[in-house]
Amino acid sequence: MMTRSSSSRLHSFFKLKCNLITNSVTTPLSSSRLGLDFSPHSTSLPSLLHPTSFSNNGDLPLLSRYQTVTSLDHAFNLFDEMILRTPLPSVVKFTQLLNAVAKMKHFSSCLHLFKQMCVIGVPVSEYSVNIAIRCCCQMSRTNDGFALLGCCFRRAVVPDVCTFNTLLDGLIREDRIVQAERLFKKLIKHKLCEPDVVMYSTMIKGLCKFGNNDIAIGLLRLMDERGCKPDIYAYNTIIDSLCKDKLIEDAFKLFNEMVFAKGIQPNVITYTSLIYGLCNLCRWDEASKLLKNMEDLRISPNFQTFSILVDAFCKEGSVDEAEAVIDIMVERGEVPNIVTYNSLINGYCLQGEMSKAKTLLDSLMSRGLIPDVITYNSLLNGYCKSLKIEEAIHMFHDVIRKGLNPDVIFYTTMIQGLFRVGRCGDACQLFDEMQAQGQTPNEYTYGIILDGLCSNHQVEEALSLFHLVGDSKLNYNIVVYSILIDGAGKRGKLDIVRALFHELHVKGLQPDVRTYTAMIRGFCRVGLLREAKNLFLKMGERGCPPDNVSYCVLLHGYLKNQHFDDVEILLQQMDRRSYSLDASTLSLIKDRITAGSLDRGLLKLIGMLVPKELMDSFTGREKKLNGECGL
Repeated sequence: MMTRSSSSRLHSFFKLKCNLITNSVTTPLSSSRLGLDFSPHSTSLPSLLHPTSFSNNGDLPLLSRYQTVTSLDHAFNLFDEMILRTPLPSVVKFTQLLNAVAKMKHFSSCLHLFKQMCVIGVPVSEYSVNIAIRCCCQMSRTNDGFALLGCCFRRAVVPDVCTFNTLLDGLIREDRIVQAERLFKKLIKHKLCEPDVVMYSTMIKGLCKFGNNDIAIGLLRLMDERGCKPDIYAYNTIIDSLCKDKLIEDAFKLFNEMVFAKGIQPNVITYTSLIYGLCNLCRWDEASKLLKNMEDLRISPNFQTFSILVDAFCKEGSVDEAEAVIDIMVERGEVPNIVTYNSLINGYCLQGEMSKAKTLLDSLMSRGLIPDVITYNSLLNGYCKSLKIEEAIHMFHDVIRKGLNPDVIFYTTMIQGLFRVGRCGDACQLFDEMQAQGQTPNEYTYGIILDGLCSNHQVEEALSLFHLVGDSKLNYNIVVYSILIDGAGKRGKLDIVRALFHELHVKGLQPDVRTYTAMIRGFCRVGLLREAKNLFLKMGERGCPPDNVSYCVLLHGYLKNQHFDDVEILLQQMDRRSYSLDASTLSLIKDRITAGSLDRGLLKLIGMLVPKELMDSFTGREKKLNGECGL
């Protein structure tokens, strides 16, 4: 007999069922996609979901067999035996079988069995419906999950918090965070169920997935206010999201709250997220302290922790440290996978140690690992950066021979390598081949093509491609304009430079520091130093202060054009900003001091702007020159 509270709760469900379903999804709901639509002569799903029950006779022999279900065929055979029994086994046994199939991740088969249960008249409980809804959501068919929810309402099967947790998770899996938020708010507003820690954590996961960290923290506060104590999972989710967004200070603030205010002890996942955040910001000392803290608390780094350290060391250029981490992994029983070795291969390639990278690649098969496109892309990039273009071409064709499908990144890397050695025709031909193979160029590919053409003095061809693309979203990108402005400026085509810069305002694009610097370089190249200086000064006014490169470009322009009045001022400003001189600009300054155009008193200031070894070399040459000149 239904209690007063459950009757009232069910009434709330019925009253709200239409709004809940139609407002929580954006496409029509139907049971047909579940395979639950029957022929005209068969019974409809709602009528199959009846409230009758069956005897439990014969359940015990099935229980031991159910516990040994390990394959899909075994599950189907057991189901066939169950439906031949008279009377039928209870819904509990059928539900246990459904759960076993779902745990094996045979979601479609599980839904098929659920349909057959409905056909033969097995009563449906909230547990069996929850399993069916979970299968829908795991298959990214959350709309079908809502269709099943509608059947629950019509047959007086009351969904519980687990049902709604599953639907929320399904919406988030499908990146439908707006609908998930809408459903969550309705559950609370209409008191359809009291959210538990799993539901709050699911919503927090969804919000963090889309970078809504502030809202996720707000939900954490609401959770606490409503008497549902946040757990380590909820805190870890937000801490991880903050670290990935480089908001490391906020992450540590939440970490301290979790440990000292809430008394929740961090685990390996917490520390791994924080270590990732610190490594991503090159804060190595703090990352080392965290590792030491883990050791003190007897929390062992896991595979993910080690992999993060290997990748961070490799990107920093500390390949020896990365190798040491892998050795420790092996000692502790953690077996490095292809992702780990991809990081190490990439580290070798970034350092130009191509022989070591190739040797490691050749050894992967003996380790039982199969190189993937990412592995080969690292090597391809290394060969291209080392200007070993023939080795790169050989590897490119080798990948195709192995049956791997080069992706857009792989093609783009090879195209960039060809441009670097001046093989523009081959690069453009490969670009055409890439599209013929069904790989759609992205913004990065487009930028590489334009930059490659401009770098090889083919500005007219780059502009032709730019105009051919027209109003595509590819041309609504400040990077594209910066490339073209820089390329046209280097060729002295100032009218094109001005026209492109004007187009930025028409399209509502904001120039960045690279755009301004390209404009300044263009002005300096044709001797328009006043225009270059004015634009340089406007950068700060427009919220885009000059960077190190901007200063070197303007300084270089002054020196090349024999304009020495502002040189000392620029050098002083660079010193205040802790900027440094590049080798080309330093060489020009040396020439001007030697020629007597600049005061030797600047040497002390210049010494503040260059590495000591470079300055020693410079002053050594000066002493030698002075001796030869008898000075």
